[in-house]
This record gives sequence, structure tokens and C-alpha cells, in this order.
Amino acid sequence: MHRLGASALLVLVVLATCLTRAGHAQQREGSADAEAVWQALRRPGAVIVLRHSYAPGTFDPPDAKLDDCSTQRNLDERGRAQARKIGEEFREKGISVGEVLSSPRCRCLDTARLAFGRAVAWEPLQGALNAPQRRAQQLSDIRRRLAVHRDGPPLVLVTHGSVVTDVTGLDIRMGELVVMRPSSEGHAVVGRLHLE
Repeated sequence: MHRLGASALLVLVVLATCLTRAGHAQQREGSADAEAVWQALRRPGAVIVLRHSYAPGTFDPPDAKLDDCSTQRNLDERGRAQARKIGEEFREKGISVGEVLSSPRCRCLDTARLAFGRAVAWEPLQGALNAPQRRAQQLSDIRRRLAVHRDGPPLVLVTHGSVVTDVTGLDIRMGELVVMRPSSEGHAVVGRLHLE
């Protein structure tokens, strides 16, 4: 019984060592991926598609009004801290952004202002989950805007999960961003960052 216990212990030690090494390799790979994204942001023509920071819940109430934040789903303290952290990371990396466009929803405008100090409300970034024609038109408007951004500092689009998915094909968390670069077929995804 004692020998079996020692063998099992040896197996556990070897397994733990392998898992630790794999974890370190994954961390290094994640760091390399993040660095590639930051490098892409330093080259002219980058686009940042940012899902608003953490806002508890799922959707706005049915009676929400664009001109009244108190009727909308909003950032909580965690979301506000997350937005500030995004801005801090950009400043620490020495990356200045260009135009900052945002969904007119307060959680997006607040994310943009806390992270980048400014925002211009732009209706196409609001999304339209239950209106397919409007949703298609908004996506077309966003793609046209991206098509003319081929140079200069990063263009920032602060929006909602469904719009991020429509534009990038990715499903990301609140407070996560996707970086895109100009390509022969429009803009291609370089990578994503979750700064918290």
C-alpha cells in the first residue's frame, strides 16, 4: 500500500510539473499575442472595436430612452474601473488614438470617455438586434467608415456585443477589444485584448 502511495505521489508530481510548464508556455504565448496586438496598434490605419465595459444585466429595459441614462443599463463601478484601466494601458504603451466613435447608449459613451477622454455618438454602433434591415444598414455604414480609415492613429469604435460580432466575426466579453488592420479585402482581425 505504501509503495502504491509513493507511485501515485510521483505521478502527481510529474503531472503537476507538466501542467505548470504548460501554463507558463501558455502565458508566454498570450504575452506574445498581446504584444503583436500592441504592435499592430502602433502602425497607421488600425481600428479598435471595443465592447463597452462591464454593465450588469443583459439588455436595456423596454422603456429606455437614449437621452436619459437613468432609464438604461449602465456601467457599475467594476465597469468604470475597467474602462479607466483600458485608457491607462494605452497611455502606458504610448498609444494615442484618433477619432472615438460610440454607440449613443450611455454605457458605451461612458466607456469611451473614461478610457479615451472623449466620444462622438454614432447611431450605426447602436445595433438593431430585432430589426434585420436596420442591422444590415448599420453594418454597411460601419464597413464604409472602416474602408476610408487606412492611415493615421487608431480609429476607435465603442459598441455592443452583437455589433462587434457583426463587424469582426468574434464573440467577446464586456471590456474586451478587437484590433483590425487594413487588408486587401477591407480590414482583417489582428487579435484581441481583455484589459482588466
